[in-house]
Amino acid sequence: MSARAFTHGAIGTVFTSCLMLTSLSARTWSVVETARDNGHRLTPLAAPLAGASGGATIVLNPQAPRQEIVGFGGSLTESSAWVLAQLPPERRAEILRRYFDAETGLGYTLTRTHINSSDFSLNIWTLNDTPGDYDLRNFTLEPMRRWLMPLLHDARAIAGAENFKLVASPWSPPAWMKTNNRMDEGGGLRGEYRPSWALFYVKFVQHMLREEGIPIWGLTVQNEPEAKQVWESCLYTPDEERDFVRDHLGPALHRAGLADVKLMAWDHNRDRLEARADAVYGDPEAAKYLWGLGLHWYVSEDFAASSRVHERYPDKHILFTEGCVEGGAKIGRWDRGERYARNIIGDLRNWVCGWIDWNIVLDTRGGPNHVGNFCDAPVLVDTATGEVHYQNSFYYIGHFSRFVRPGARCLDSQVGPAELQSVAFVNPDGSLVAVVLNETAGPIDFSLISGDSSLACRIPAHAIQTYVGAPALR
Repeated sequence: MSARAFTHGAIGTVFTSCLMLTSLSARTWSVVETARDNGHRLTPLAAPLAGASGGATIVLNPQAPRQEIVGFGGSLTESSAWVLAQLPPERRAEILRRYFDAETGLGYTLTRTHINSSDFSLNIWTLNDTPGDYDLRNFTLEPMRRWLMPLLHDARAIAGAENFKLVASPWSPPAWMKTNNRMDEGGGLRGEYRPSWALFYVKFVQHMLREEGIPIWGLTVQNEPEAKQVWESCLYTPDEERDFVRDHLGPALHRAGLADVKLMAWDHNRDRLEARADAVYGDPEAAKYLWGLGLHWYVSEDFAASSRVHERYPDKHILFTEGCVEGGAKIGRWDRGERYARNIIGDLRNWVCGWIDWNIVLDTRGGPNHVGNFCDAPVLVDTATGEVHYQNSFYYIGHFSRFVRPGARCLDSQVGPAELQSVAFVNPDGSLVAVVLNETAGPIDFSLISGDSSLACRIPAHAIQTYVGAPALR
């Protein structure tokens, strides 16, 4: 049986079995590995032997399930769509299968796209460019249809409609709604257009479903509301975002029958997560409309900030909505995959419920980007030659997304010494998953322990491993 097969099961399974998952030796185990120095890329290994290693320890506690995982994935931007369109159809389809196919690929189930243009668009555009159109009679999805819409449809078809959760985020309202009369360079939302901008989200969700058959699973209020950028951006103070949600966006979604769409505030960096949480959740009338907060990684690796927010607001969710390595594409840089794994582990150990990468595909410059804000991506395409580069970050993300299924629960676990990092899960079918990261220059022996049972394991230098234990025999 393949390692992949161990992770499959009915998503709706009730987790009563969690309390019975105390024996490692009662399970059949498989291991996959990606490592810098041996050529392994999600490569199956021989199963570990029962017994202690005498080295470091990773202790799982299946009796203490934590947050439910909604999924893993990446963002479908206009830039990614354009790059993929430069390839022959069969090569384009291969990349999408390797991302979204649940059996042969990474099994992505969670995606993000932009409402209106972003910096990872070919140019600045909006879905309604008619000044003064308060009622949005001229709203249209037409600007998305050449590049973005085919990508959204194809990714959804490969993942399966039931496994495709799409989050949509605006980088800026139309220029005519803003204080600076521009979609770029920051500016704010003009007060008289707050009802119209709230209606914009409603129209987007409705038109996507009615015209394209694509449901929107979640919305964020604003991408990076404290960042004035030379690309599309819009500034909200904490009070402004709270008031917009409370007085306009939340009520508009509910009046339209869209209360089930997950609405997220913030959608920005960890360093200000707590302050924004206190602002938007401090008002019960605003908080009732919010499912949770979106999170980015660009400033801080203070992963515990998410735990501090969870302690204060345990009924709300935190979803990682964007991260990438800035400064352009760098083919073959091993530290970039390690940064992904370190952040995914740090976030999920601190109550984050899912993780979305930024662009799934870029060209070998790290674009196109209409203001030159080039970034790296897990898959890079030389649009002149058609050569496709799968970066180590692609495989590092896959160590989570292939094996941790939607509906899994993160488990309490302890790891020592500090050279190893890990996180563990129980899937809906009862299988256990432990992901282990070694960023050091040498191999590390460790024991994977649960209850009175243990497995003797070894992880090479600069490597990541995923251990999957089939449901325990009863």
